[in-house]
Amino acid sequence: MRAVVTRVTSASVTIDGRVNGKIGPGFLVLLGVGPEDTEQAALRLADKICGCRVFEDENGKMNRNLASVGGSLLVVSQFTLYADLKSRRPGFSHAAKPDVAIPLYERFMQACRELGFSVEHGEFGADMKVESVNDGPVTLVFDTEHV
Repeated sequence: MRAVVTRVTSASVTIDGRVNGKIGPGFLVLLGVGPEDTEQAALRLADKICGCRVFEDENGKMNRNLASVGGSLLVVSQFTLYADLKSRRPGFSHAAKPDVAIPLYERFMQACRELGFSVEHGEFGADMKVESVNDGPVTLVFDTEHV
């Protein structure tokens, strides 16, 4: 699994003109699923992201995690994180098919909820408009091959 995680002061996802998910401070998570990913990868990634200490403490150091700031997550499926960029037109054969990706996308969000976080989300496969107010900006890339 791959995730691009941005620390935000707010973020939202709109589908067909209506807001589907909206958060205040927390993480905007763009989540991609590969064909070899497993439930264990989803659990490991959720734990890693939710525990990541990138919020500033009283001394201005990145030392606080999502729980300590009362943050939440907005999770948006992003199969393009597995794009093959060898040519000028990206290919997407390296992304998991929906029958694999959707359950793992759902399991990742469930794991974040089980860790005590509020999770908003987009809709898998929908044309979504994502807005965010990036904080910092702080943006991190997670890949379960390296986590």
